[in-house]
Amino acid sequence: MDGLIAGPSGANRPIFAFEGHADLTASAIPTGQLSLSGPSVKLDAAHWPVRGDLAHVRLAGKVFVPHYAVPMERAVVAGGANLLAANKPDAELREALAGGTLFNVLDLTGGWAWGQVGDDGFVGYLPVEALEERRS
Repeated sequence: MDGLIAGPSGANRPIFAFEGHADLTASAIPTGQLSLSGPSVKLDAAHWPVRGDLAHVRLAGKVFVPHYAVPMERAVVAGGANLLAANKPDAELREALAGGTLFNVLDLTGGWAWGQVGDDGFVGYLPVEALEERRS
């Protein structure tokens, strides 16, 4: 064959190979073999560490975002800090955090840290200066 790949035509050439299952081909997609089904669930931003661009790595396989992050453990500085719903000083207050509270940072941008209180607490933003290295 003059420069063409030998074997099945493009529509029948496998595009995905799943271990233990038949290969998925482009011609199989209209049959519903690969499809999204059911309504999308809107997650509560105050309790789930997921944004449109980023999610906690433990949510991989549960939510689809471009990036997943492994949290960096930090502690709230002595004196405490206010966890906010957005990265601006006048944003809605989510929770007042005491000094020493564990905060799992997932993103640092523009002087703000976005993350989650502990492993299952509120999600929000803290000023970077309100955090310090966590002492074990």
